[in-house]
Amino acid sequence: MAAEQTVTATLREDFARDGTLERAEATLVKTTTEEADSIDLPSDPVTVMLAALLLLAVLTAAYVAAPIVLPVVLALVLNLLFQPAMRALENLRLPRSLAALILILVFFGAIVAIGAAVSGPATEWAAKLPGGIPRLQERLQFLSQPIATLQTFLHQIDGFMSGGAAAPGGNGASGSAIAAMLFAGTTHFASGFFQTILILFFLLVSGNTFLKRTVEILPSFKGKRQAVELSQQVEANISIYLVTITAMNAAVGAATGLAMWLVGLGDPILWGVTAFLLNFVPIMGPLFGVGIFLLAGLLVLDPLWMAMMPAALYLAIHVIEGEIVTPMLLARRFTLNPVLVIVSLIFWFWMWGVPGAILAVPMLAITKIVCDGIRPLAAIGHFLSGDE
Repeated sequence: MAAEQTVTATLREDFARDGTLERAEATLVKTTTEEADSIDLPSDPVTVMLAALLLLAVLTAAYVAAPIVLPVVLALVLNLLFQPAMRALENLRLPRSLAALILILVFFGAIVAIGAAVSGPATEWAAKLPGGIPRLQERLQFLSQPIATLQTFLHQIDGFMSGGAAAPGGNGASGSAIAAMLFAGTTHFASGFFQTILILFFLLVSGNTFLKRTVEILPSFKGKRQAVELSQQVEANISIYLVTITAMNAAVGAATGLAMWLVGLGDPILWGVTAFLLNFVPIMGPLFGVGIFLLAGLLVLDPLWMAMMPAALYLAIHVIEGEIVTPMLLARRFTLNPVLVIVSLIFWFWMWGVPGAILAVPMLAITKIVCDGIRPLAAIGHFLSGDE
């Protein structure tokens, strides 16, 4: 009690020096309110250690059993994404099995249609690249010396790491190793696509089966009600987040495709799909996208300032979406700590490759939403939050 009185007196004295005693009163009220609603931190070290060991075991299983775990995780995320559409179809008196089949067919059909639409333009651009290398070298001549220095440095490092046995023509092995690392886990995703669709179908059909079983085994009525309320709250928040992010990424793709068509780059569907997919990987995806659009502009557009326009327009669209539109739509409760976002991207890319990088931020957001809804885990949810 004496300590609280000392803190109160200190606050009053500090604010009174500036003649703003009212601010001191407001601060004291806010502090008291925050203390009343303070987040309970886990205090039992045994519980904390057991939770850490459980997390380590789960991550180890996710790494070792990636061909099995990755389709399950992707199906769970898609199930949450499709929940609003499932409810809309159920309101039309459609059976759950038929509604699930319609959604999966639409989803699969969209993937096939987009793949067919972009395969032709992507092949044409890939064919342009070898013939356009001299043009790129001419336009980027001012970077030739730094690039040559970097290549020499990389050769020296490669020779040192291999004990000096590196041959001058060893770039092929290094390139294949980089490609293997870049697409690590993609083969798991491709081979597990059928499993993902199968699991997703039964998740959509089952509906609230798991929630019903949970309610049945809980002993008290209070516990049953809390389980139902928590499940509905978490599912609604996650669905809102995933639907909003997907809609915003689609809008970014449409705006990017239109911008590329207006500047004369052509193939708006290809560039729109590229922007749509890259936007699922925050920070790193848009940075990679700037490089892609800069390369495409340098290949086909003249003069040099015009060649820079595709990358500049893409960057402007991303800044408007990432800094203005999406924060307004999602509000602070869905914002994430940017440092943890980067760590999550790196970690899940290492775990599952490109699919892991795409799923990293949705999984981090789902973790935050679940922790925010469960009182004992509220401290973790608060730690994952971004700044105001």
